[in-house]
Amino acid sequence: MRLIRIDEYEPRTMQLAKPIFDRQKRVLLAAGRSIHPTYLQKLIDLDIRYLFIEDAESFGISMEEMLDVPTWVDAVDVLQAVYKAVEKKEELPIRPIQQLAIKLVEEVNKRKAILLIPASSLAEDLREYAHSVNVTLLALQIAKKFQISQMQIRDLAVGTLLHDIGKVLTPLEDDHPRVGFEYLRKTREVSLLSAHVAYQHHEAFDGSGVPRGLREKEIHEFAQICSIANLYENALSKKGIPPHEVMEYVMTKSGTLFSTDLVKRFVQEVPHFIPGTKVILNNGRKAIVTKVKRNLQRPFVRYLDSNEEVSLGENHTLLITEVLDQ
Repeated sequence: MRLIRIDEYEPRTMQLAKPIFDRQKRVLLAAGRSIHPTYLQKLIDLDIRYLFIEDAESFGISMEEMLDVPTWVDAVDVLQAVYKAVEKKEELPIRPIQQLAIKLVEEVNKRKAILLIPASSLAEDLREYAHSVNVTLLALQIAKKFQISQMQIRDLAVGTLLHDIGKVLTPLEDDHPRVGFEYLRKTREVSLLSAHVAYQHHEAFDGSGVPRGLREKEIHEFAQICSIANLYENALSKKGIPPHEVMEYVMTKSGTLFSTDLVKRFVQEVPHFIPGTKVILNNGRKAIVTKVKRNLQRPFVRYLDSNEEVSLGENHTLLITEVLDQ
């Protein structure tokens, strides 16, 4: 299995590995099917940008570091219901958020690494909620190595799930962190720490952020974690930038948007190359990334000409020099 852009789909050699959902989260196409060109155009018209496919080259790649689609879609469903309730001026449904936070913490703790399902693999109406779920998964992965309590981890998850709640309360983009914070801090069951994640997630380490221009240690580390996860997920899902290029972009923001220590931790905890990525190694041979294990920066690859699998973590002279179009 591998993830491709929808314009890379080839019906003669590929079939769906995961289902496609519409805006009501109904299955449009089930796994195991090929996509007729007419239906493919309908998916493009829905602005669905990514597909999980199975083909001869990606056979046997499981992407076990990724949440299963039903669990992910259920999380998106919960978050959509919460945001819609707030939009209707109803009381914040805090219990579903708390339960979802616990569920996502458990899912991240099961895995060495987390691979994100791009929000743009869903219909457009669902992407804002999928974005917040993805930001939460990534933030929890980054926070794994922090010496913090389980209660603080849950507070981080609640804060990241609700980091954009201000967007349903104000049409002013730059004002949504403040508006979201004002709303959350009045909700007794939401900790002040969670509320500050929403308040500070657009602040920058060098003081160039909004809404208050905080800098360095004035910004809570959980808000910085949310911020770096937010930037990564937006680049991946909204802009369609490949994960290895997003990682390079994140590293350019060390000392400006984010602290050097946070960027270093991010690089250590987030895979650079996801399974299914086709690459060229420094020996000139083409390969496909098959899995991520102990060393997240140096995955296992399978040579395309021989099907031999090698670990880049155990073969230190082998380097990925180029990523190929799918």
